[in-house]
Amino acid sequence: MKAYNDITALIGRTPLVRVNHLTREHKIKAQVYAKMESLNPGYSVKDRIGISMIDWAEREGVLKKGGTLIEATSGNTGIGMALTAAVRGYKCIFVLTDKVSVEKMRYLKALGADIVVCPAAAKHGTPDHYVETAKRIAQETPNSFYPDQYNHPANPEAHYRTTGPEIWEDTDGKITHFVASIGTGGTISGTGRYLKEQNPKIKIIGADPYGSIFKTYKESGKVPEATPYLVEGIGQSLPVGNADLKIIDEIINITDRESFDLARQLSRREGIFCGGSTGTNFAGALRVAKDLDENAIVVFIVCDTGEHYLTKFHSDEWMKEKLLLEPQRITAGLIAETKNGTSPQELIFVSPDDTVSDALDKMNANGITQLPVLEGHESVGSLRESQVLTKLLADRELLNAKVSEVMDKSFPVVDVDTSINEIKSKLVRSPAVLIEDFKRITGILTRGDVLEIHR
Repeated sequence: MKAYNDITALIGRTPLVRVNHLTREHKIKAQVYAKMESLNPGYSVKDRIGISMIDWAEREGVLKKGGTLIEATSGNTGIGMALTAAVRGYKCIFVLTDKVSVEKMRYLKALGADIVVCPAAAKHGTPDHYVETAKRIAQETPNSFYPDQYNHPANPEAHYRTTGPEIWEDTDGKITHFVASIGTGGTISGTGRYLKEQNPKIKIIGADPYGSIFKTYKESGKVPEATPYLVEGIGQSLPVGNADLKIIDEIINITDRESFDLARQLSRREGIFCGGSTGTNFAGALRVAKDLDENAIVVFIVCDTGEHYLTKFHSDEWMKEKLLLEPQRITAGLIAETKNGTSPQELIFVSPDDTVSDALDKMNANGITQLPVLEGHESVGSLRESQVLTKLLADRELLNAKVSEVMDKSFPVVDVDTSINEIKSKLVRSPAVLIEDFKRITGILTRGDVLEIHR
């Protein structure tokens, strides 16, 4: 019978997958491979260090039967630890910031862990900072183990023993460049150390978000003031013990926009469904590969799965809210669903047989100045408050007339998938457009709605 003893036996031995469409699109000659850490049982590279740190604690007698694991995490290390804890019978308490996606928080709870959420804005060293909170809880909890993934030697050691040898073996020792983000520093330091020992000519490239300190710190030795960024799980505001910058040949800064865009493209064009930090790594890999020939082999880490970010950057609505959505993805339907930050609202309209008085009452009640006139599911005209009032000044009796007697021509109708550029062109000649979905008028967009996107 071919079977594994428990879920932790599935950690590691993740495959390399070649990137094809996107490298051709960027005119890359080099071979670029994704190290698919998202195929670990906890769907991230952090499964490797979770079990490694627990193994260390058991060997050293730090963690005893019935003990509690406590860690400050952006989610993935917690998930990796929780998987092993579930198998071995430990309790878990994880401290996260409110920047962490709701998917990862729910995943941790589903694995039986307790979570504590701290403000992402809390400064290092303050009581509300998530690391300080984890340390305090560990001190107050008997028979607990606080590994401190940022400084624990079992973190980079896991990658030195497993990730590095796997990449070396799977590329037949021909790898020329390795690209990974820098969070705790374990992945890039442990893997990089192993690869450099096999061939000192291999280049180790760090991909880091703008706002993180690592590039400036490596190049100048000075720690700059960190600034906020949206990519989760990578970058730091202070140096960490496991980030061995001597192993890293170069650090490349990547923007949130590029990270998220490339992560989404990996999903849509290559079928590699991944998180934002993978987009950061892939952006670094493309920068490195652009000047290399077809003999070069560039490997980058796929840190985790896109399922952890379905309500974040894999959501068009979230990307639009953060002003990061590429223009071609902004459609009539998306604008209607998210305008003014509200959920979709029922379309307000009048019929041709309604009275002008009723139409004006509806405008006043809803604080609007124009209405579509619908007959069944078809647009047959429009009412604009200024035009109606002008006609009423000339003939007060029109208040009791039917809408059909005073209405103007219909607003232009666009499909729900119409791009923002086409919508803009129509709004130059009309104050509003109507949205049609499967032959039904479902929404209206005004010039103000479109302008709101760019604020």
